[in-house]
Amino acid sequence: MSLRTLPRTRSFGRTHAVTALLALCIATPLPASMPAAAQNSQQAQPRGRTPAVVSAALARAGIPESAVGLVVQDLDGSEPVVSLNADSAMNPASTMKLLTTFAGLELLGPSFTWRTEMVTQAPQRGDVLEGDLVIRGSGDPRLTQEAFWLMLRTLRARGIREIRGDLVLDRSAFAIEARDASVFDNEPSRPYNTPPDALLVNFRAVMVRLLPDPQRGTVSVSLDPPLPQVSLGIAVKPDASIECGNPFAKLGVDVQGNASAAKVTVAGSYPLACGERAWPISVLSHREYVSGLFQQLWRDLGGTLTGQVRDGSAGERPRVLAANVSPALSEIVRDINKWSNNVMAQQLYLALGMAQAPGQGQGQSQGTGGGATWTRSSQAVADWARGRRLSLPSLVVENGSGLSRIERITPKGLSDLLVAAFRSPVMPELMASLPLVASDGTMRRRLANSGIAGQAHIKTGSLNDVRAIAGYVLDARGRRSVVVMIVNHPKAMAAQPAFDALLGWAHQRP
Repeated sequence: MSLRTLPRTRSFGRTHAVTALLALCIATPLPASMPAAAQNSQQAQPRGRTPAVVSAALARAGIPESAVGLVVQDLDGSEPVVSLNADSAMNPASTMKLLTTFAGLELLGPSFTWRTEMVTQAPQRGDVLEGDLVIRGSGDPRLTQEAFWLMLRTLRARGIREIRGDLVLDRSAFAIEARDASVFDNEPSRPYNTPPDALLVNFRAVMVRLLPDPQRGTVSVSLDPPLPQVSLGIAVKPDASIECGNPFAKLGVDVQGNASAAKVTVAGSYPLACGERAWPISVLSHREYVSGLFQQLWRDLGGTLTGQVRDGSAGERPRVLAANVSPALSEIVRDINKWSNNVMAQQLYLALGMAQAPGQGQGQSQGTGGGATWTRSSQAVADWARGRRLSLPSLVVENGSGLSRIERITPKGLSDLLVAAFRSPVMPELMASLPLVASDGTMRRRLANSGIAGQAHIKTGSLNDVRAIAGYVLDARGRRSVVVMIVNHPKAMAAQPAFDALLGWAHQRP
């Protein structure tokens, strides 16, 4: 891979490591306020027609209305207030996560959790485990490095120091084919391209950390975690001319190697005055990542492993030595939607099919039942939609995250989904998971100086040639409406003023 300049991003210090990993989809820099035309327009709008301020913004961007799908639907109304190409099948980008998270909350329940276990069938004699240690995954979307370390700490607390056998990784909860991370956009080291896995640990991410020392005039660079299969090359010098708003402007990261071993070279200039920053990359396969992390942490805890690392299964009725239970699904969906986390959405989507397999317990994934597949998940979603009498014509779901060129849904289908979600018992959990305008998630920098700030929960979506929003707007009169807008066009990136104009109109409409 060639040297690439790191994109502009926010500061991710050590205390913000989890937030950095959750923000796997980096948003395009956004303006802080809506266009004045959208704030001032309160003229009556003929029912069903595109608001004039939105049409004008689209025209300025060079985007024809034929490339736009739009629905504004009052939650207490029977007909849409605005409808444009509502029945056209369109690529929704990350707004597809609304389908995955809504279905997940209803099918699995808000209290659903994933369980990761360290098990064995070998006896323990003194401080020696006389056989294999098996790590059994169930598809936990948020098994962090800290949680993984705590399981190892529990092993040491049980008196185990030496594992006189192999480390066996049981990843059989997912029965999916391996995916080339470079296929989507030829950016295999970007964490948003990390494929799902039954034993996903730390989002498979390595943080490139830069720590300037103004007194010495130096910049130190490190990798966290420091995996044995990943080496580091450094050619970074201080540069006082770089602004802290974009400290990576003159810095590049080059990744060379393969799924088993890699070298990361950080080169360029970095400002001394901007403090510690970090950037996540993905450089190893799931198997190699877990292997390297285990060996590094186990060695730090004073443990030894005499065998090899291999894939396998736990067998029947193993003894549980340590376990980690994920946060509840109600918290997981917040991570997915607030930060548009692709790999977590795909982990959840696979859980939808796995949960219906024989042997699954209520409210907790045990990683049994033959292994999750994309087909089983697709069938689970179709059955759920049919049972709810949700009409979703032209629906195409590849992985449930929106990180896809083929996923499709109609604007009306997405609007109907949100109307149904608002009437569902899981509405509070789903709505709370959506970014709050001008407050958090992918909407934290949007429309800060407008009346809609804090008054709308909006999921965003972004791919090349695709921009989308979908969510709920509370207007100035206390009415709540569903707002959906999708743009599929080569100039979609220029559509943001039109999105902001629509949100402003929905909030201020008479």
